[in-house]
Amino acid sequence: MTSVESNERRGKIQTVSGLIEPAALGATLMHEHLLWDVRAPQWREYPDQGPELSLANHWRIDHCDDIALNNMVHTDEAGAISEVELMKAAGGQAIVELSNGGLSPEPAALRRIAEATGVQVIMGSGQYVDEYQDPANHDRSVDDFAAEIIAQIETGAWGSEVRAGLIGEIGCQSPWTALEKRVMAGAVVAQRATGAAINLHPGREADQPQEAIDFIRAEGGDVARVIVSHIDRTIFDDERLFRLADSGCIIELDLFGMEQSFYPWNLEIDLPNDAERLRWLRRLIERGHGEQLVISHDICFRTRLSRFGGHGYGHIFENVLPQMARRGFSETEIEQIMIKTPRRLLTFV
Repeated sequence: MTSVESNERRGKIQTVSGLIEPAALGATLMHEHLLWDVRAPQWREYPDQGPELSLANHWRIDHCDDIALNNMVHTDEAGAISEVELMKAAGGQAIVELSNGGLSPEPAALRRIAEATGVQVIMGSGQYVDEYQDPANHDRSVDDFAAEIIAQIETGAWGSEVRAGLIGEIGCQSPWTALEKRVMAGAVVAQRATGAAINLHPGREADQPQEAIDFIRAEGGDVARVIVSHIDRTIFDDERLFRLADSGCIIELDLFGMEQSFYPWNLEIDLPNDAERLRWLRRLIERGHGEQLVISHDICFRTRLSRFGGHGYGHIFENVLPQMARRGFSETEIEQIMIKTPRRLLTFV
């Protein structure tokens, strides 16, 4: 399937404000949320959404000693503009925003944020994990999901005229559900039709990223244009990490700024800190995978925003990139991770 729209997009990047030439894309965070609701649907009408956020309870909320459902939702457009401006001042130039189906996407607001800040925002498409999806999705077909994603890229997403620039984050769980497999199969059809990259959210089990990549290859997808998110909460041994990298997919370490080991979504996982993330990047570069790496923060809690005492979207630019330079990463290696690989992935083929 090839359309007039896909011919116009080929060789370009599609932001929420329109098409740009790849050379116009600057340093990019490849996995963020600017406006979001990551509360599970059954929690959204819960009468007690938790305490107001403050410096007095910030640490306890981040470490999940105190439940704060209101930490999981952010609808403050003006606040998002302020946070993005801080990132821009630190050197960031572009953000991939992946609040897709199930995470309360706000495409028109994303366009307003981009226009207010001058930062390029590229929006995702498709559906998140099973439990976050509309129950009616259980009756939908692969072709229906594919058509939805194609339309989100070609004509506009979620009732707006704002067009998505990539597919994802497509949600997977462990065990992987039949609905999620149909959505992923639809994403592969949409990738072939549009030339867009796919970002996948793997289940929280060490072999699930490989399972998803093998599925995508079997469905005829372009694995070299598949970004596997959240590797730094999923794979903790070199054997699995290198096998996944050998598949040719993109390895995304996207929890920079989360320095605590405690991970509430899977209590058996000990999260790495940023120093360990940099060691993973170094090992992958030395093994020849330097063009398969991207990084980000995946901010989806208010406690991670600057105005609530968190690191904010500027953390990678303010702290991580200088640390990379001190640890011997070359300017060429940093440019590859922050600019060249994002340009390649976000350019429609």
